Order: sequence, then C-alpha cells, then structure tokens
Amino acid sequence: MSELHYGSCLCGKTTFEVIGEFQHFYLCHCSRCRKDTGTAHAANLFSSTAELRWLSGKNNVKIFTLSETRHKKSFCVECGSALPNIQMDGKLLVVPAGCLDSRLSVIPDAHVCMASKGDWDAGLEQVTRLDELPLG
Repeated sequence: MSELHYGSCLCGKTTFEVIGEFQHFYLCHCSRCRKDTGTAHAANLFSSTAELRWLSGKNNVKIFTLSETRHKKSFCVECGSALPNIQMDGKLLVVPAGCLDSRLSVIPDAHVCMASKGDWDAGLEQVTRLDELPLG
C-alpha cells in the first residue's frame, strides 16, 4: 500500500498530496540551503517514485533556480513557505519536510554538507529548550 501525505503552505492557499514512499530524508547544512531556509539546515525528503498532486493554489507556486547550479526552491508567492518541486528532468521529487501536515514515519538518514555548516551550528544540544516562546 502506498503512503499518502498531505501538505500546505503557511497561508493555506496552496495544498498538495504526495502519493508514494520517500527513499531519503536529509538535513543539508550547505550555505545555499541555509540561505534558502534561514535556518541551520534544510530538511528535505526525496523520492524517485512518489507522485505530487497539487490540490489547490498551484498558480501560487513559484520556482527559483539558482543560475549555474542545480539548486532549486519552490515557494508560495503569498506567504513564502517552501513547497515541493520536481528536479532532474522529472526524475526526483523534493519535499521540504516542514510543509507536510501529515505525520512522517521516518527520521532523517543523515546530516549532509557538514563541512560547510554555519559556525554557530555546534553544540546546539546544550542550548536551553523551552516548550513555548519566552515572555518578556
């Protein structure tokens, strides 16, 4: 039985489903992914067999490709949320894990591009953890 995942952007205008399994789940620390996400790493799921179906807002999806690279990002033009995209001439579906609304039954396979991680991205397991935003 094929897996079924649902996802959306932050504003909710763009929704999608992914039918099929993800083969890989990587946390990429390269400088492009850090700029892409504004965080320590991108968290992307990869599949060469799953199918992406836009349920709403497909016209709100913009695809940016960094010139002279294979780096690609899809996002909602309304709220800027990262969204799935098809790469490698239709052979690879890339889904940002954070845009999924359904639960994932997998954990990341690896941290990748660690040689170029941010210099502040070390020892984060020692940083204080809070369940909510601090007040004040």
